[in-house]
Amino acid sequence: MRKHILIVLGLIILAGIGIFIWLSWPDKARLGVAEVTGQRPKITEPRSQMIPTVKVADAVGWAAGAKPQVAAGLTVARFAEGLDHPRWMYRLPNGDVLVAETNSPPRGRSFVDRVMRYLMGRAGAGVPSANRITLLRDADGDGRAEFRSVFMTGLNSPFGMTLLDGQLYIANTDALVRVPYEEGATKIVAKPEMVVKLPGGENHWARNVITAEDGRTLYVSVGSASNVAEKGLDLERRRANILQVWPKEKTSRIYAAGLRNPNGMAINPKSKQLWTVVNERDMLGSDIVPDYLTAIELGDHFGWPWYYWGGYPDKRVEPANPQLQQYSKRPDYALGPHVAALGLTFAGDVNLGQRFAQGAFIGEHGSWNRVPPSGYKVVFVPFTPKGWPVSGAKPVDILTGFLNADGEAMGRPVGVIGDRTGAMLVADDVGNVIWRVAPAATPAR
Repeated sequence: MRKHILIVLGLIILAGIGIFIWLSWPDKARLGVAEVTGQRPKITEPRSQMIPTVKVADAVGWAAGAKPQVAAGLTVARFAEGLDHPRWMYRLPNGDVLVAETNSPPRGRSFVDRVMRYLMGRAGAGVPSANRITLLRDADGDGRAEFRSVFMTGLNSPFGMTLLDGQLYIANTDALVRVPYEEGATKIVAKPEMVVKLPGGENHWARNVITAEDGRTLYVSVGSASNVAEKGLDLERRRANILQVWPKEKTSRIYAAGLRNPNGMAINPKSKQLWTVVNERDMLGSDIVPDYLTAIELGDHFGWPWYYWGGYPDKRVEPANPQLQQYSKRPDYALGPHVAALGLTFAGDVNLGQRFAQGAFIGEHGSWNRVPPSGYKVVFVPFTPKGWPVSGAKPVDILTGFLNADGEAMGRPVGVIGDRTGAMLVADDVGNVIWRVAPAATPAR
């Protein structure tokens, strides 16, 4: 009798587990991505999950001769290939292109770290970091880099790069460093000099750096260590923000905060204002929270981790912070849920014709926490002549086709910059390719 009771109890428990999983996983989108884009996206009720929705596009790479699909009137070709997880790029004054071949520093041994390693491995990000910057040169102007040189090694998960006053600044995961640069150099052997320390590693390891509009300071982006500070707020000190750095004095301050993972940064050529793209939080359902593009001013706070999209509370975060709600700034433009917006550059640096003459180009690395997937493309957000997104405009697809018919990732776009001709270069860290997008009627110069 006792044996039968135990069997029945076991069946009831198994049924309960099955019902729990069925109700909570995976969460499927009820809105199209377009409904959660623009200045007024639909922000639905959160659907918090005990077990996160996981939809990872397995990385398979590009077949020989294969390439992404490009918008009408444009063409795409390989600028360089055979790289090792290229994530970010910077164009030097002479037209040479620096590529950060990089990845996350080694993760810890906790259960969460092991799961992240597994997921990142499936997504093509499980390789050790090359910790290298490579120089690419297209000397003959045919749209393909025929010269390649190992420019710098011995770095620590490097990402952003910028020149200021004859110094090349590199954003490692744990420090902003610099080395002297002479135009035309194809290799740097000088030991990097520390400028400011940065909180390193954890979930969002990539640090970006650009020269500020004043021409004498730098902006450095530092993502959060976690999703919503579930590891404690102490771990988030000087994270989820953009720093302003005075390189001569080697000092810094928090310029803007509450930005879960600001990555791409650029100065709008029309307004001379700082803009960034931000990866918002996960595990509130496939329809929210949208990643976004926004202008940044000194003292801004965008709510993370307590609030999202201008004041919607995240009830998972403890302790609460009700005083902050009225001061949480609403972003300027939603890019859709979980698209993983990383790359950012403006028209001007990129010249793809009159249709794309004013606006921002954004590299969307692609989702892992949404069914069906979102992102995995490069989009264009049209702007007005005064330097703001056009009212009612939706993102325009520029480069797509990174997922095959089976939902596998042949590539994943990250950084976007202009080359010396105005064509757009796109770093693809799964395909290990730099793609070059140009007007179809304009040959490479």
